[in-house]
Amino acid sequence: MENRRVRVRFAPSPTGPLHIGGVRTALYNYLFAKKNGGDFLLRIEDTDQSRFVAGAENYIVDALKWCGIHIDEGVSAGGSKGPYKQSERKAIYRQYADLLIESEHAYYAFDTPEELTEMRERMKSAGMASPQYNAVTRSGMKNSLTLPAKDVKTRLDRGDKYVIRIKMPRNEDVKFEDIIRGWVSVNTNNLDDKVLFKSDGMPTYHLANVVDDYLMGISHVIRGEEWLPSAPLHVLLYRFLGWESVMPKFAHLPLILKPDGNGKLSKRDGDRLGFPVFPTNWTNPETGEESSGYRERGYYPEAFNNMLAFLGWNPGTTQELFTMKELIGAFSLDRVGKAGAKFDFDKTKWFNQQYLRNQTGGDLAKQLTPHLKKEGFNVENNYVVQVCNLMKERATFVKDILNDGRYFFEAPKSYDEKTVNKKWKEQTPEIINELSLLLEKLPSFDPESIGLCFKSFLESKNLGFGVVMPGFRLSVTGLGAGASMNEIAALLGKEEVLKRIDSALSSINN
Repeated sequence: MENRRVRVRFAPSPTGPLHIGGVRTALYNYLFAKKNGGDFLLRIEDTDQSRFVAGAENYIVDALKWCGIHIDEGVSAGGSKGPYKQSERKAIYRQYADLLIESEHAYYAFDTPEELTEMRERMKSAGMASPQYNAVTRSGMKNSLTLPAKDVKTRLDRGDKYVIRIKMPRNEDVKFEDIIRGWVSVNTNNLDDKVLFKSDGMPTYHLANVVDDYLMGISHVIRGEEWLPSAPLHVLLYRFLGWESVMPKFAHLPLILKPDGNGKLSKRDGDRLGFPVFPTNWTNPETGEESSGYRERGYYPEAFNNMLAFLGWNPGTTQELFTMKELIGAFSLDRVGKAGAKFDFDKTKWFNQQYLRNQTGGDLAKQLTPHLKKEGFNVENNYVVQVCNLMKERATFVKDILNDGRYFFEAPKSYDEKTVNKKWKEQTPEIINELSLLLEKLPSFDPESIGLCFKSFLESKNLGFGVVMPGFRLSVTGLGAGASMNEIAALLGKEEVLKRIDSALSSINN
């Protein structure tokens, strides 16, 4: 077991878009596999056809691709252990259900929905809070443990509807070691006889995922903690099928919690608080409802991954920014906590801001140019590079450079009302006009020369910075705050700056 090749799988159901909790599970599986020189598999678990949503499978593949999570084997990648969609593996599972029946670890149950409801009502009346089909109640139901063998054969031969249930042993402690949570022990008296095979000929998740993990050589099952209650059943299935020696190691990940820490993060929380909970945009094929994603909001996949990695894991150092390669090198399941991790949208934006700042002006210019062209701005690339270098310290998203620095591409069409009311005094037009005359005389219109000219003007007129700068900025950019005015003015050029000042003097307060 110790020398087995590391093989992990991400096995979502195609029931809708991939929640960020699912992406984090995929990311942790991927990081663990790559750290240990192993394989990352994508398997689609679509045994419940009633919940199938068109387009969900393609969405999952596309989202993983955007995140930079490379699929070594599985849906969209192929491989020798396929097919990788459970609906295409239907013929495989029946033989294992039959093996469990032959070894008396499972049985046929012929109960109708009405009979099951009647049993639950009867148990509730007897004071049982959560009635289950288990070692106690099975003896009063219609199954191959209570019916004569002849009756069972007759029912099977004539095609009566049935399910196959696991025969849960009585009063046995099922123990297994979880990499994150340590030893887990559950008494079988607290477990029910789960359905393994449904009346429609499809296995349930429990049987299918154990069989598939065995046949695909999965060494580690890394999944959300919502599957922890099912783990003892899966452990028993490995034992009953004779696969205990190759049972994968389990690691159940903590929940991603709402920002206030009160409960699991949901789409509703994102809608309410204004942040996405999906990696990319999703359109519901039935209702047409659109849900926004991080990609379309302008997030970098590296920032998104960085944020997800820290929701439950920490590297044990002060480092916060990691490339995918660095995440692979640093990741360890030993440093994943048990407690739920609170989602912090502001921190997510911070990660994106850091990745943006670390890029060159040239890279940012390439990303900004499509936005500029869309709005009809055809500007020389070198100019866009300089704008990006000047604006990137103040931006969170690439589009912010255009939204907050529109004045680099067109003269102001309006002036910030708050700044006008607060800073544009009666003497401001005269002051700005005098400054304009000095700027016009500058032989060199570079940031240093503009700065010296401005400082000299303040000293000669005995004026404070706060008296002159807001009016200067407002005249040139239309805004009350922004990057260095020396840099802005130099980049716009003398002619444009003087033209804008002239326009502002004739527009503001007139």
